Amino acid sequence: MSSVLGVSVGAGAVRVARPHAGNSAGRGTVQPQAADAFDVQAVPVGERRVEELAADAIGAVLTADPRIAATAIAYRDEQHARAVRAELARRQFTNYELVPDVIAALEYLEFSGELQGFGTVALYDLGASGLSVTVVDTASRQVNYTERTSDISGDYLDSLIREQQIASGRIAHPPDAAGLAALDALCRTAKEQLSESSAVALPSTEGLVLLSQENFEALIMLAVESSARMARDVILRSEQPVQAVALIGGCAQIPLVARVLRRWLGVPVLVPANPGTVAARGATLLARPMRQRPAAAPFPAAFENSIPAQHDSNPPLLSSAGAVEKFSRRREISIAGVAVGALVVVAAIGVSLGWGPQVLEHDSQSSGAATSSAVVTTTRPSPETTTVAPSTTDATNESLAAPPPRRETTTTTEAPPPPGPNTITIIPGLPPVIVPTLPPLFPAPAGPAG
Repeated sequence: MSSVLGVSVGAGAVRVARPHAGNSAGRGTVQPQAADAFDVQAVPVGERRVEELAADAIGAVLTADPRIAATAIAYRDEQHARAVRAELARRQFTNYELVPDVIAALEYLEFSGELQGFGTVALYDLGASGLSVTVVDTASRQVNYTERTSDISGDYLDSLIREQQIASGRIAHPPDAAGLAALDALCRTAKEQLSESSAVALPSTEGLVLLSQENFEALIMLAVESSARMARDVILRSEQPVQAVALIGGCAQIPLVARVLRRWLGVPVLVPANPGTVAARGATLLARPMRQRPAAAPFPAAFENSIPAQHDSNPPLLSSAGAVEKFSRRREISIAGVAVGALVVVAAIGVSLGWGPQVLEHDSQSSGAATSSAVVTTTRPSPETTTVAPSTTDATNESLAAPPPRRETTTTTEAPPPPGPNTITIIPGLPPVIVPTLPPLFPAPAGPAG
């Protein structure tokens, strides 16, 4: 007969829960009403990483009981879940699932009958590292609002007991960190025993820890009232009609906490048996064997080999067409630059020799002629004049697609005027340069008088 395993990973301890023999993993077969329906074990975290301790505990239980067919692990937040998942993957654990601790606690509280008749509840989870208050709908399992704080925690309450014991003079201050940790553990034990008795006396190497219920409640009253104020604010911000508050976590069994919350909130406050193990028992109820999924089909070798050929064939074609186009344009630009440079040199020589006015006069006449010829050309309706020059997007995207075919347009241009006696053609294809006639430097000698 198969069994299941539920695990809750807290900051102070890792708790492992299994249903007793005779209970299976199905819904309704486990009897959560009975406090002894589960076998629960807690392992203190100490100085180890909590995810490593959780993996060790799961591995030890799976090795000891091969009948376990499914494991569910309750986590607090996404960062917590990622750390646990990474550690389990490193150890090659596969048959498990991660569930939020709020959902796990809600699962157990519903099956135990604690939440019967309540639609919207607030979960007050006071653990070793902090307090979480979550407003959740019991029917849809939807979390409406949640907040967490570390201002009040189990560790903080332990430190209050420690400082009170040192201040009383009965216990000397520990000389090192190891002694301080040992005293904190002793104060934690005293806090847990006070939930069932009115006073405790625990010996230690540094002295005797004496604490009564009255002194303990006086120490933690301000912190508990602060937590009740936070719970009230969370309920108000959620804008949901909260009908009850359920206390879970290791510190939920302190009697003062339930009394203060009832006074501050005015709604029923539920405290289940062993509230620190609620999440682990709820994870046990949620554990389901992992379904066998078909293995993923291997990547086809033929298709894999065809992909590089496709990538290797297209880019050279595109790059070669773009390269030819760019090379031809660079040639045209280079020839035009040489021509412009030659004209600038000739103009500079003419200005230095005093030909500037004549050259400028000829340029104005030629520009006027060009203007008149352009006007004459535009007055003739011709199909070729309606063609639009290629847009700039073609030049911009020339590297993305092959250039479009060029169309040779036939334009009618007037023949250039015949060269005059003083014109010199410097570059073929460009207008000739008019060289003015230089006046004689010295007057011609006069002829003999006749």
